[in-house]
Amino acid sequence: MTNQNDLALQLYKANLEFYLRLGRLLQENSKRWMELGTRMLGDSIAEFSAEVEQLLKSQDWQALATLPGEIFWRQLQQRMGDDQTMAQLALNAQTAFARGLQDALKHWQEATAQAFGGVYDADTLRTNFGEFLKPWKDLTAAAASAASSMQNNPTGGTRGEGK
Repeated sequence: MTNQNDLALQLYKANLEFYLRLGRLLQENSKRWMELGTRMLGDSIAEFSAEVEQLLKSQDWQALATLPGEIFWRQLQQRMGDDQTMAQLALNAQTAFARGLQDALKHWQEATAQAFGGVYDADTLRTNFGEFLKPWKDLTAAAASAASSMQNNPTGGTRGEGK
């Protein structure tokens, strides 16, 4: 690629491929979140059905009177465990999204650098293009760092400490 007319076409293709990758990434992320919501809803429906069955099978008033309190505490304990599991699944989904975004940006950078490399010399590109991409590099580095620290400490860590 040695002329500037080809540069515009190659940059257009690189951007189009980047948009396609982002679209796929957003679809995959949406699918993960929908699966997470469906799982939570399915679990809730199953628990509700079991509790209604238990109510229907109750034969004495004393057992029936204590059942709401028992159900409350059982659900509270179950939700605590579910919250931890869902938080971990949500963190994994967001980490996968951040990695995919980082990969898409890297691929886009390589494609655009290759397109510019056919028209301009390496020193010009390194100077001008590096400054142009600095905010993207900073953003992806910050996202990767945040995702890594959240994955290492899924409970949130320092909230409320030091008061």
